[in-house]
Amino acid sequence: MAAGIAGGARFIGRVGDDALGAQLVAELVAAGVDARVQSAGRTGTIVVLVDGAGERTMLPDRGAATELAAVPPAWLDGASVLHLPAYSLTAEPIATTCRELVTEARSRRIAVSVDASSVAVLEAFGVARFRAVVEALAPDVLLANADEAGALGLAGAPLAPISVVKDGARPVVIVSGGDRPCRAVPVAPVAAVVDTTGAGDAFAAGFLVAWSGGAHVVDAVRSANALAATVLGAPGAGR
Repeated sequence: MAAGIAGGARFIGRVGDDALGAQLVAELVAAGVDARVQSAGRTGTIVVLVDGAGERTMLPDRGAATELAAVPPAWLDGASVLHLPAYSLTAEPIATTCRELVTEARSRRIAVSVDASSVAVLEAFGVARFRAVVEALAPDVLLANADEAGALGLAGAPLAPISVVKDGARPVVIVSGGDRPCRAVPVAPVAAVVDTTGAGDAFAAGFLVAWSGGAHVVDAVRSANALAATVLGAPGAGR
């Protein structure tokens, strides 16, 4: 979705050397994404279960995705933000690759954001261990939902200068470092929530595109809320 609203976005990752991997890359390119991928092994899959309230549960089989390694520094050329999900920081060798990318991004003054992604992922990896990983990365932005923020203790110890905590239909809370007060940004009502799949990714896209473009953090959250709302009314992850 970032490609559609920003005029360009890049995906760095690894897919299998198979028909599914080729199809996924083709779909990214068709959506306007600059896809920089390695192809080897078997493409991963995710089973998504959606309940009557539209809430989803994901059962991932990551396949080749965790094997991302030796990414050329040139793959960061022209980027304004490097965005990393927790999934990419909790398995090897992709986690080492991401740390190397962060070092390269810092040398280029490219902002870094991290998405906490999943309480299950955090707990399986170890919450304290994940906090240590994020502290070492020192991202500019951390995105989390209320459950992830609670597990990480963000209210008492933010892990980034800007931590953005989503909570469904309830206000988004912006937690800043130091002694700055938290700010709450209301979420406009959505007529009917059919499927929440992809809403978090849409939120991240809306926020990061606006924020990296110079918008105030509150306005960036409003943009994020508006984009996330567009995927809630229909099945699937949206575009």
